[in-house]
Amino acid sequence: MAGTEGLFVGLCTLDVIQLVDHVPGPDEKLTARDQVVAAGGPATGAAVAFGRLGGRPHLLTGIGSHPLALGIRADLDALGVRVTDLAAGRADPPAVSSILVTASTGTRAVASTNAAGWRLRPPTVPGGPNDPNNLIDLDELDELVASCAIAEFDGHHMELAVAVAAAARTAGRPTVLDAGSWKDGTDRLLRSIDVAVCSADFHPPGTATPADTLEFLRDHGVTWTAVTDGGSPIAWAGPGGGGLVDVPETRVVDTLGAGDVLHGALTHHLTAHATLDAPSFTDALARAAAVASRACASFGTRAWLTADIV
Repeated sequence: MAGTEGLFVGLCTLDVIQLVDHVPGPDEKLTARDQVVAAGGPATGAAVAFGRLGGRPHLLTGIGSHPLALGIRADLDALGVRVTDLAAGRADPPAVSSILVTASTGTRAVASTNAAGWRLRPPTVPGGPNDPNNLIDLDELDELVASCAIAEFDGHHMELAVAVAAAARTAGRPTVLDAGSWKDGTDRLLRSIDVAVCSADFHPPGTATPADTLEFLRDHGVTWTAVTDGGSPIAWAGPGGGGLVDVPETRVVDTLGAGDVLHGALTHHLTAHATLDAPSFTDALARAAAVASRACASFGTRAWLTADIV
């Protein structure tokens, strides 16, 4: 639904993306074919996709006041992503992701500190921040959650994610989890998640297969679940059954950020349904997969934004 507000909670990085003929070996230097510098991170990429499809994304994250943060903010401002920065008082650099995309395959190699060293504490008192670096209080957080139609989480900044997801559940807002990998605290976050779409690398304790993962999530109270695996069909499960959703074929140029785009598009398409059932969930998954496939057809995380999206 155009104009719907979505809240995205999680990681924001500065991505430096290089298109190369091959990943260099030890002591090797090479010249990249192309480069992109943009704001990144799973929740950030999902917020950008949500906005591209007509929603109004609001990103809750930590960026800080280091000069590198200016590039992040400029990129997100240009894309219409509103930001609440819970680390605005911090002068240390934001996380920087160094990414090499191999031109012949579209596969990528990534190095990043992610959220390491950035502990974002959720506000716990009304009327004023309880952390001098945290520029939002409890009342403002509740207002932010109440203003959104849906909330999406990437599992980074876990303490913040758990608190905001619980607030969204209390406010009756649907919650979506981008489960890229199992993290400390994921079990607590799952208590407030309605929809979880996981990568094939997401392995909860005691699981080995996508079927195991879907069962684990169901047993932990997540109603609608799915596991993605690149261009292979998406396995999904929900009340009363499950199945597969096909992923459209595409000429892959770059797989970077495809999962983020899928989650942003899914979050957007879920807002079109007052209630979820198997047909509406699988329709939202199929539409999201189509957008993510389209994003894989160009280099970097921004070129696809100017393409026609069906």
